[in-house]
Amino acid sequence: MAVLIDTGILLRLFERNDPHHAAIRRALTQLRRQGEPLMTTAQNIAEFWNVSTRPASARGGFGHDGERTARRVRIIEQVCDVLTESAATYARWKELLSSHSIQGAAVHDARLAAVMLEHGVATILTLNSADFSRYSGITATSPAGG
Repeated sequence: MAVLIDTGILLRLFERNDPHHAAIRRALTQLRRQGEPLMTTAQNIAEFWNVSTRPASARGGFGHDGERTARRVRIIEQVCDVLTESAATYARWKELLSSHSIQGAAVHDARLAAVMLEHGVATILTLNSADFSRYSGITATSPAGG
């Protein structure tokens, strides 16, 4: 059973002082031991780059330079398969937006849900499980379990 790794998980995986870091490492280690394929998306990588390189003085930014961020992206790509998007993904995304009356920032989660559904990935490891509860066929789990 493949598991999509959400952006918040990827970001905190590299930040040892983050309060979620230890639980995230344990969860990912357990998934790998169980042989679960780990997935991510181009959107997750873009969000990772955005937050990583955003100035630390800006909301939520980490203030890392591009070289450090690129090294971390290469590590993510070694651990996770990056799922691609297609015309079918785009159509599924639009259908999810309409059928769930999605507005605002939730359009990004709908895009992840569309990629997951098109690739047959039923589980996402996230710090924001509630964001995915509206999508049938997707189970959101947190690193702390549940």
